[in-house]
Amino acid sequence: MTSPSDPGDPWRGHDVGLLSPVRVGSPAEAATGDTAFLQAMLDAEAALTRAQTTLGLAPAGAGAAVTAAARAGRFDARDLALRARAGGNPVIPLVADLTAAVPAAARPWVHRGATSQDILDTAAVLVAHRTLRHLLDDLDRTAAALAGLAAAHRANPLPGRTLTQHAVPTTFGLKAAGWRSLALDARDRLAAVRDRLPAQLGGAAGTLAAFQALGGSSDDALALVDAFAAEMGLAAPALPWQVLRTPIADLGCALALTAGALGKFAADVLLLSRTETAELAESGGGGSSAMPHKANPVRAALIAATARQLPALAGVLLGSLAAEDERPAGAWHAEWQTLREALRLTGGAARAAAELAEGLRVFPERMRADLDLTDGLIVSERLAARLTELLGRSPARQLLAEASRARAERGIPLRRTLADSSPLTDHQLNDLLDPAAYLGSATALTDRALRRTPAPQDAP
Repeated sequence: MTSPSDPGDPWRGHDVGLLSPVRVGSPAEAATGDTAFLQAMLDAEAALTRAQTTLGLAPAGAGAAVTAAARAGRFDARDLALRARAGGNPVIPLVADLTAAVPAAARPWVHRGATSQDILDTAAVLVAHRTLRHLLDDLDRTAAALAGLAAAHRANPLPGRTLTQHAVPTTFGLKAAGWRSLALDARDRLAAVRDRLPAQLGGAAGTLAAFQALGGSSDDALALVDAFAAEMGLAAPALPWQVLRTPIADLGCALALTAGALGKFAADVLLLSRTETAELAESGGGGSSAMPHKANPVRAALIAATARQLPALAGVLLGSLAAEDERPAGAWHAEWQTLREALRLTGGAARAAAELAEGLRVFPERMRADLDLTDGLIVSERLAARLTELLGRSPARQLLAEASRARAERGIPLRRTLADSSPLTDHQLNDLLDPAAYLGSATALTDRALRRTPAPQDAP
């Protein structure tokens, strides 16, 4: 076995995801790797030359020649990374290598009129566009599985909890419908952002001047932006946005919203799967290196970890909005790895959420048992309403306060106190103390939530 310092170790210096199990092996990881970014940059270069060829701004065959050479496997990503230090970005050495790889007649048309940020921004957006397709698929899976749980358990009661304590009864169907609603919120927001992701083409300072200096007109330059975006399968921008960073900031916010939405689902699963609660369990929970009995809610834990990281990553992308001049020093550079990590983590969390929802184990009998833990106090709101009708507001509140203290301090059952001190009959007490009979509009709300469908989106 090779050591980390052994030059023969093929993984020496590589990030293989050892400390990020949520994204390892996920479609998002593959879609955001160095090879994926390299191919996206090459795709942008080839698309630019094709667009110029289509508009008659480059000779016939130039676009096809560049496209044929623009294959990531022909280039050394590590070597490009090392050489990127000299100019501060990987496009500069890539353009040199791509130019050398195409036939001599096509070389003048590689990167013609563009600047490094045009290519890297468009590549980043293209990577995001491709990655979000996987996230949307997993969010659709999550929403479908949660819809099934909500429908199957629409009237299944369990304790509602506020500030960590029992509040009033609710249903697991309503809780699952709420998780689904959040997943759909995230899915619809990501779909809308994905549909708007724009190509970037502005030249050195966002004026498209080079395209005119090289023989085109102003109208040609504007047409080239639209043709370039069409070649990339991206939206055409109204303006070059190399210093107008709304697309990246908006994407970062949508990813953070998605991570947080899935984080709420995970947080509830973590709490409801505690040993002392045991109302839910993950399918195939993770083990422990020291405790053979453990079945840890690993997927929920990894989703929760993602939810805690994404706000900080989105904050970096939002911070880059305040970028100076026509191209900032540092703000743009800060986005690259930040955006990739946000896509990777959220993509991994979306995969984990789909798996969690599809395999979630529900224990209605334990939920029912937990409803009875407080001996009827969980329906004190209902009792207060009925006793107020019979006794008046103040006497009713005093009676329930005394009954609650008797239950908490001396273990006297709530039913006994009420039977002795209130005008309620045994039949009335049976009805009023049944948590399953105090679910409000939970089932109707669940049914209404399940009628929601995902918003339509553009074709892949």
